[in-house]
Amino acid sequence: MSVKERVRLDALHRVERGELTVVAATALMEVSLRQAKRLWKRYRIQGAAGLVHRLRGRASNRRMAEELRARIVKRHQERYADFGPTFACEKLAAEGLVLSPDTLTALLKERHLWQRRRRRDRHRQRRERRSSWGSMIQMDGSRHDWFEGRAPWCELMVLIDDATNHTAARFYRAETTAAAFDVFGRWSRRFGLPRSLYVDRHGIYRDEAHPEKPTQFGRAMKELHVKLIQAHSPQAKGRVERRHQVFQDRLVKELRLRNISDLAQANALLDQIFLPELNRRYALQPRRDTDLHRPVPPDLALEEILCVQEARVVGRDWCVRWHSQWLQIPAVHAALELAGKRVLIKQLADGKLLLTYLNQPLSYKILAVRMAAPRSLPVVVNRKPWKPGPNHPWNRDPVDRAAGGAKLASATPQRALPPQESL
Repeated sequence: MSVKERVRLDALHRVERGELTVVAATALMEVSLRQAKRLWKRYRIQGAAGLVHRLRGRASNRRMAEELRARIVKRHQERYADFGPTFACEKLAAEGLVLSPDTLTALLKERHLWQRRRRRDRHRQRRERRSSWGSMIQMDGSRHDWFEGRAPWCELMVLIDDATNHTAARFYRAETTAAAFDVFGRWSRRFGLPRSLYVDRHGIYRDEAHPEKPTQFGRAMKELHVKLIQAHSPQAKGRVERRHQVFQDRLVKELRLRNISDLAQANALLDQIFLPELNRRYALQPRRDTDLHRPVPPDLALEEILCVQEARVVGRDWCVRWHSQWLQIPAVHAALELAGKRVLIKQLADGKLLLTYLNQPLSYKILAVRMAAPRSLPVVVNRKPWKPGPNHPWNRDPVDRAAGGAKLASATPQRALPPQESL
């Protein structure tokens, strides 16, 4: 019995003992007089069992049909067994099976198909969001089995605005400098240059051997006046890390449902369907309406900044070496007297090379691989004096030499004596 039913039972016990009237028990049971009379009549006929609610133990009138419940559980186990309850309900609703996440969880618990996954983590200090759109962008790569064995593992580069949760993402083979340049360039061309960029301590953004020397990506951010902030832990850039969890849960299943197994189709799904829906549902309004993105100047060649740049010394033959290639600078630049000077080589994302000297472009011609001059083997001259060893015949004692050679003849030759006659 519930607490309310026990209170009613105590009140009716008092009525039965004559301590109270039914009218007085009405206030104790907090019911109307008509209901009190009904309860008193039921108590006299059935006893304490008559006070138990009539619907207890019976199925609810709003309960789904058993056939529909079995159909939902079967469909869930066939296609959405590893989906979260909310995401699974969205997919089931698209098939005409509408129910709430709590109902789905209850159905799975009844059949012992649901286990709660508890996550425990250390306490961390919460950092407030930036107040304006474009104030700070968090960027990180997530390496995962996105295609569940249908294709090799790849990297999803994700950018998320700290103030609004607006998200952009793209698939690449690996988290490389070229991938970081490309995904940041796509964001900048669409929205503008953010004020700061929050990244981890990957080798793309930090040279552990020379922390004071910027990497190629750090050099590009410095030229674009974008502050590069390096986090000390994954939890520090928690927004992009939590977005990884959403992608690894929902995006993997969307790729599976559409049987996508290559990067081109996966990026098309991101751009056309997944990211617009994700931003529509989860993007927030910033506290301030100011957009802090800086527009890319029209005279700024963004692709010439977001690329690999290295300085090279021009040889006396006016050639520059670049990754097993020889670049010949023609005589039209003879007035610059480039021999022995440093020129800047830029390799764009499409592989094209640009040569500049003091921001002045230089023309060049790629030469065939230069034949290495044949090397003649040096003549080995043995200048070390030779000294015979102790066992050499020159260093052996004459007696030892005689002992080891033929037997010498005696000084007095031996003659054969005639036989003596007997006396």
